[in-house]
Amino acid sequence: MNNHLQSIVVVGGGTAGWLSAGIIAAYLQKHHSLNYKITLVESSDIPTVGVGEGTWPTMRRTLQNMGVDEADFINQCNVSFKQGAKFAKWHTGKEDDFYYHPLMMPQGFNDTDLSSAWLNLHTQPNGQLQPSFANYVCPQQALCEHNLAPKLITTAQYSAVANYAYHLDAGLFATFLKNHCVNKLNVTHVVSTIEAVNNHKNGDIASLSLDNNTTLAGDLFIDCSGFKSLLLGDNLKVGFKSCKDVLFADSALAVHVPYDENQPISSHTISTAQSAGWIWDIGLQTRRGVGHVYSSRHISEQEAKNQLCDYLNIAQQDRTSLAVKKITFEPGHREKFWHKNCVAVGLSAGFLEPLEASALLLVEISANFIAEQLPANRQVMDITAARFNRTFSYRWQRIIDFLKLHYMLSKRTDSEFWLQHCAAQSIPQSLQDSLAIWQTHVPNDSHFDYSVEVFPAASYQYVLYGMGFKTATTHYGNNPHYLKKAHNLVIKNAKDTALLVNKLPGNRTLLDQIKQFGLAAI
Repeated sequence: MNNHLQSIVVVGGGTAGWLSAGIIAAYLQKHHSLNYKITLVESSDIPTVGVGEGTWPTMRRTLQNMGVDEADFINQCNVSFKQGAKFAKWHTGKEDDFYYHPLMMPQGFNDTDLSSAWLNLHTQPNGQLQPSFANYVCPQQALCEHNLAPKLITTAQYSAVANYAYHLDAGLFATFLKNHCVNKLNVTHVVSTIEAVNNHKNGDIASLSLDNNTTLAGDLFIDCSGFKSLLLGDNLKVGFKSCKDVLFADSALAVHVPYDENQPISSHTISTAQSAGWIWDIGLQTRRGVGHVYSSRHISEQEAKNQLCDYLNIAQQDRTSLAVKKITFEPGHREKFWHKNCVAVGLSAGFLEPLEASALLLVEISANFIAEQLPANRQVMDITAARFNRTFSYRWQRIIDFLKLHYMLSKRTDSEFWLQHCAAQSIPQSLQDSLAIWQTHVPNDSHFDYSVEVFPAASYQYVLYGMGFKTATTHYGNNPHYLKKAHNLVIKNAKDTALLVNKLPGNRTLLDQIKQFGLAAI
């Protein structure tokens, strides 16, 4: 392959495969005059794993760049709006223990960090009575508590009044993407089982032998084959790096739950900690998606199911008939993600757990990297691969650190699961170093390699302060000029919160309106 790279083969459908094909196809059509052929091959008998159904706000830009009509996407994929995550019982385990990780940045974040003003309140005698950090710095906790939508029916597609992402049905989303990619983006769809992977003498993948007696050749292969990692793992023998010593969850029990009559649709993911894991609760348009993520080393499957049933208030006599889908996984990722002429995206690259919805986010940023830095030929591909591997090794480690942060700050002592999460030997040194710095500094973006950061400093602030971690205030925390700006921002936040609570419709109301009227073009 010394000539121009022309043929890209995506192996595996599902969300990762079709999202990757769509992102790359849309980008190349818009930015390149050269002809590229993108083919996606998938077997007809491999089900979608579908762990978690949440996205990050980046999905709005991704779908817009692909030319997707937002109303069509919302109506066809059982979509609801997501404005953040509510973490219940993670800190102390008590009934009134919760905090929010909203999707809005704190008021004035890039100019005036309100965390010092909030921290100063908590050093006062009655500091424990002060508002939560999320409530203090942005309106979104209040919006979520009222189950409100992030926009109006008059707000244009992909535009927002309050920043938002989506909750979606993964199976419907994969079908929707497939139709869009084939009909609008000229992606070739092949339904066939791969019987063999054929390599060049130099180890590159040359072609795939399919069960319909055809051979599919390509210049670049994107492995979206799921946990099996057919190309990168099985064929090219790239090893897997487990992180089960840091993140203990390795199993999930998922179930579909119908709504009670007139039940509101939550505007956020609800994450409720259990004795050896946590339960996600996601409201779609027509049902809730609920699941228990847990560590099989700390609790049995039956105990996990009982806790899920307790959460759902299912009577004892009805529990045996509950249709639960079990998923098992080992948290971790491949030792490298791009090797030879093959790059892994999605579950074939790795999986940690559904917390903070990082799985689809990694698919988006991986596919965008491939599209934007697509090597012109084989001679330069190894350079691109090395850059990809450096960038994504860093990103995976930062995500591991961020997920671990949720667990190791807990004050729960009711099980070995929580106690072991707080043990120093299970906390990565990189996270320990960051925590040491944050004891003397408010987290800010200068503490990260922001050009490749997945979660910004604001996200760390929401989790740290929600979990009761105390950082020192900044050196300007008592500066009169800072205090005046902070005071004005707090007043502005209170006014914005009151305005939006009164202005925005309920989540269900807006979704019904979109079904009837659609959304205005941008």
